[in-house]
Order: sequence, then structure tokens, then C-alpha cells
Amino acid sequence: MLVLAVAFVGLSSTTPAFAAGQLPTFLERVQPSELFEGADRFGDTVGDPPIAPVYRGDVLLGYVYLNSDFTSSVGYSGKPIHIAVGIDPSGIIRGFKLIEHHEPIVLVGIPQAKVVAALNSIIGKDLGRVASGAERPPEVDIVSGATVTVLVMGDSVVRSAVNLIRSKRLGASGPAGVRPVSVVKTLDLSRDQASDWQTLLGDGSVRSLRLTVGEVSKAFEEASHPEAASHPETANPEDRFIDLYIAPVSVPAIGKTLLGDVAYQRLATQLKPGQSAILVAGDGAYSFKGSAYVRGGIFDRVELLQSGQGLRFRDRDHTRIAALAPSDAPRLREIALFVVPPEFSFEVTEPWELEMLVQRSSTGARDKSVIPYTIPYALPSTYYTVTQTSSQEQVPVAAAGKSDPAEAKPEPGEPPLWKRMWGMNRASIAIIVAALLVLTAIFFFQDWLVKRPKLFGWIRTGYLVFTLVWLGWYANAQLSVVNVLTFTNALVTNFSWEFFLAAPLIFILWAAVAAGLLFWGRGPYCGWLCPFGALQELLSQAAKRLRIPQVKVPWGLHERLWPIKYMTFLGLFGMSFYSMAYAEMLSEIEPFKTAIILKFIRDWPFVVFALLLLVASLFIERFYCRYLCPLGAALAIPGRIRTFEWLKRWPECGTPCQRCAKECPVQAIHPEGPINVNECIYCMHCQELYHDDQRCPHMIQVRLKREKFMALSTPESRGENKPPKTLVTHNGEPVK
Repeated sequence: MLVLAVAFVGLSSTTPAFAAGQLPTFLERVQPSELFEGADRFGDTVGDPPIAPVYRGDVLLGYVYLNSDFTSSVGYSGKPIHIAVGIDPSGIIRGFKLIEHHEPIVLVGIPQAKVVAALNSIIGKDLGRVASGAERPPEVDIVSGATVTVLVMGDSVVRSAVNLIRSKRLGASGPAGVRPVSVVKTLDLSRDQASDWQTLLGDGSVRSLRLTVGEVSKAFEEASHPEAASHPETANPEDRFIDLYIAPVSVPAIGKTLLGDVAYQRLATQLKPGQSAILVAGDGAYSFKGSAYVRGGIFDRVELLQSGQGLRFRDRDHTRIAALAPSDAPRLREIALFVVPPEFSFEVTEPWELEMLVQRSSTGARDKSVIPYTIPYALPSTYYTVTQTSSQEQVPVAAAGKSDPAEAKPEPGEPPLWKRMWGMNRASIAIIVAALLVLTAIFFFQDWLVKRPKLFGWIRTGYLVFTLVWLGWYANAQLSVVNVLTFTNALVTNFSWEFFLAAPLIFILWAAVAAGLLFWGRGPYCGWLCPFGALQELLSQAAKRLRIPQVKVPWGLHERLWPIKYMTFLGLFGMSFYSMAYAEMLSEIEPFKTAIILKFIRDWPFVVFALLLLVASLFIERFYCRYLCPLGAALAIPGRIRTFEWLKRWPECGTPCQRCAKECPVQAIHPEGPINVNECIYCMHCQELYHDDQRCPHMIQVRLKREKFMALSTPESRGENKPPKTLVTHNGEPVK
């Protein structure tokens, strides 16, 4: 299975991605007046990435572009968020429209209009000044429960606009086409002597922000958030809210002082040439890390800012540090080492900022107010050398819509998004490939394993725990019927592998499922790799240990209930051709988002629905899998093409023996004996019975015959090695 999966991934990754961006495809869903007031038509798309002029009559109002064509816009779901943005020739954002996304929170949990409204603060902002470094990027409003999604959307709009402006494709009215370069700053790597905490703090190598609870409450009051001001972290306003420290530890002298020689050398070997690392440390009542990175992988409370660009670190960029190396350094509750990813253009010798968002509850548990605090940082001049230049770099200004595609790219030589996503998920990819290798070995050596029921039971339970905890709750690699509908819809519209390759774990899982269908049908995924299925089975195991009575569904009723999931899938499949958005909403019959992706942090109707299904599974094992799961139905249909029969049966199975049929946890075995592979989850319980000479009637007869044969084969049974019979007289004396 794994070999075919890897081959499938390799073949797919060689397929060409979008040649000229996706704007032409998505532009059909946008009206000109939605981006520019009074606009009535679009011009032809030009350039690479593409942009399109927007007109009112013959008057050019500006241009429309797609954020995901110019920068990464991958959100909480691991998939791009597509936003059409209208920008005028001077670099001012005039409007935008959210076209397509796959954010689970926004799809149903939180109104989309509320999320879109949070970005309205960007409209009217002059991003030309942001691109030149004269102003900081504009802030978006925070939506409680969708913080990560809103921040990603806002960042992608601003960053894509800055990239477009700097590419000089908006005409002469944009930023100046000639940029004088007066100095070049080069990091002095020869200065690598460690010092102490107080020295770094005194010369500005370490910058700090110190706030009390009372100061933060006053800031919320002044920002017209009285509810948040009345909910302080502690009762005493003089208590420490946070002492926050920042420093670039990729600078040798600073890194050796704060991390120690060994830790700094280890960091230096990990960094690529020119790559930087930032240390952020804090102590007090407020955490600069928060908890969003645990759920969504993004640190939503801090942002690195430089030259109009912003970066929110992800969990893969983060390393926890236990303590600072200097003996005179304070003991701090949180110390984080963030490596700046290569795709973010960052120069440590130039000024930068770290912005921290302070969040407080206001009227309700989910409602929060937010205010920003910023720590500016400028590397002391002792750490770099300055070279004066007399020449100027001439940057030609291309006519609007006439730019050369090679010059128009925001970052020449930058790999496409899906390649960056695979590079950034190397560790997770290695884990999931290893897990698929283990599962493949389990299937190929199933006969050896099922003959050892206790060992196999531990292996299966352990694998289900891994599937639920790591694959589901940590990596969010839960497949969905929405994936099937999206793939099918793409095949009949504008198909490209790049969209699917942008989510590496999901893509690898689907490749493995496709290969597994040829060998085993839907069983490998439904029985071993589905996190929600694993949750149901683990709960069922606990219920049986607690002696919760199990309900045996009569075969006649069971046989009439399982087609429900096929009808559900066909309904969703048909709806997807009419409206993909409606199909995605109806796919909420899947509790996967609630129980696995959002970990039950959702509105109560969804949580109640998921809990009811889990309660049902306490009495009827895998209730949802048996009767309602549209994804299981979607996999069962092509699963009939499998070319191998791995599950063994005896002639007596079904007639007269009914043991396997009665003990099958999902009742996938017909009373007459055949296994319904469309319903089989490949738990291999029937194979345990097949080899068990204490429970299987056929094997019991085999064992009894073997024991009888062994008994007849002993010397005692044949009369050999017995002493000769001795004759005796009537009085008992031996006859001589």
C-alpha cells in the first residue's frame, strides 16, 4: 500500500501547477462594483501573477488581483483562503471579496459576514506607504473564535498588496521607480564574545516591554472597551501583567550569551545562510504564546513586523527554552525561540518590531477585546559593518498591465506554495509515512499477528490511540466527504494538483487510501486511519470493560439501515454539482469538524450532535460508521475493484457455524457466511477466530484430530516399551 502511495504522490507532484495564477477562474464570481464603487467592467488579465484592470466606462479605477497568487494564504484548515482585492494605482485598497475558503470555523460555526467585516479596517489604507516602510501594516479587528483565520486573511491581503506594489506593476503613480541605495549593512560575524544579561539589556541588544495589570486596564478603558477593563487578570492593579523581552539570537554574541555556547552552535547549524532566529521571553499574568498554536499551529498573539510585512510564527518555527544561560538573567515563565522561515524576507540589521496582541474577555466567554502593544528593535551598530555605495539601483517602472511575467513575480525563484508546505511539514510527513509503513506491515503479516490475539489487541489499540491523538487531534488529518466532493468538482471545472498538494498530510492519506482500495477496500482507512472511527471504537472498548450492555441490531433491520449512508453520499454528491457551498454545509452530518478538528470547541448544537453519536457508539459499536457516514459510502463504492482476497474463510462458515457473524463488531458478515467488504472495517477479529482452535468449530475439530493422532502415535498407545507379562501361580508366586 505504501509503495503505491509514494508512487502516486511522486507522479502527482510532477504534474504542472497553475501556469498563470488562479485569478481568471475566480474572477467569474466577482462583480466590478464589489471592489470599486461605480465600476462596471473588468479588462483582460495580464502578467504573471495575473492582475486585471477595473474600469468605469473608459476610466481606469484600479486593478483586481487574487491574494493567493501573490503570497501564502493558508489558514487554519491548511488550505488557501482566496480573496479578490481591488487596489488603485496609488496603492490604496478600495475593496475586497472573500471568494473561497475551507476554514471549518467560518463554514458553519461563525457567520462569514462577521469574519469579512473584521477586514474592513484595511479598506482605504495606503499600502504604498507600508511598502516603502513609512507606515506599519494596518490592524484587522479580531473575531473571537476565529482569531487565526482573521489574522491570516488580513496578513495575506496586506502582504500580497505590498508584493504587487513593489513589483512596479501599478504604474508611475505608485512608489518611485528609482531606489537610491546609500548604505549596505553586513552582520559582523567576528564579534562573537559572550557577555551577560545586564550588558545586553543596557546596550539595547535585548529590548523589553513591562506592563502592570492596571496599565493594561487603563489602555482598554481608553480604547472604549470598558467591559474588558473591568475583567483584569488579577485583583491588584499593581501586579505584573507581563515583562516581555526580545532579542535576535542568530547574532553570534547575543545568541551565545542568552543560549549558551552549545545551544547556540546547535542553532547555527540548523539555520540557513542569512536566516535569523528571534528569542521572545516573558513572565507575568499574561502569556504571549496563548493556546491557539496548540489547536491551529499559529501563534496568534505575537507578530514580527519589518518593512510593511508581517509574520506570525507557526508551531514548526518554535522551540521551547527552559531557562536563559546567563547567571544574572531573571527566571522567566515562558521562553520561546522562533526561527524566521526562509520564505519571509527578514534582515536582522534593519529595524523591526514585535507586536503583541493583548486579549481580554468582555461580555461573554467567547467575546474578547484586543489591543496591540509594540516593541521596536534596532540592532546596535556594534554588531554590523556599514559599506557606503555611490551607485543607485535602477528599478524600471513597467506600464500597467504590460509587465514582464518574470519581473512581475513578487519573489523570483521562490518555490510554489505546495512545495513550501511540504518543506515546512517534513517531520509530520515522516511520521505519517512511518505510520503507513507500520500499517502495511500489519496487513502483510496479519496471519502471524492474529495467531497471537493478545499481542494483536495491544497493537490495534495502540494504533487507534495514535490515529485519534496524533493524526486527528494534533495533525488535523481527518479526511472528509468534502474532500471527495471538492476533488470531483475540480475534475469537471479547472483541475490542478497544486490545490490538493497544499495540504501534505491529507494528500498522502488520500494517496494511501487510493492504493489501499486496490488491496483491501475501504477497511484500512475506516478501520485504522479514521480518527473519529478510532474514537468510537476506543469508547466502545471502554464501555465493554465497564459492562455497559451492548445492543445487537437484528440482521433484517441492520441490512435496511446501512444503505442510509449511501443515500446520504449520493445526495451530497448531487448537491455539489448544483452548489458546492450548500454541499459543504450539508456535509455537517459528519461530526469530524466538531469532534476532531475543533475538539468540541463549537456552538452547542454541533457539540450535542457529535456527543449523541458517541453515546450511541457506547451501545452499538461504530454506530455512525455503520449507518450514517457518507465518506465510508464514498470509499465503499470504488472499494469493490479490489483485486485480492485477504480474509480467509472455512467451508463451514455460515453453514452451520455462525460464530464470526455473531462476533463481528460491525455486523459485516452475512449469516450465510460471506463477508460484505463494503461494510468491513478490517479489524481482523474474524481472522483471530479463523486461527483459534479453542473457539472456531473447524479449528476445534482440527485440534481434536491432531491430539488424537498424537495420542495414538505415542509408544504407550502402541504397546511398545512395556515390561513382559509375568505368569504367577494360584498363590501368587511367579512361575519359574
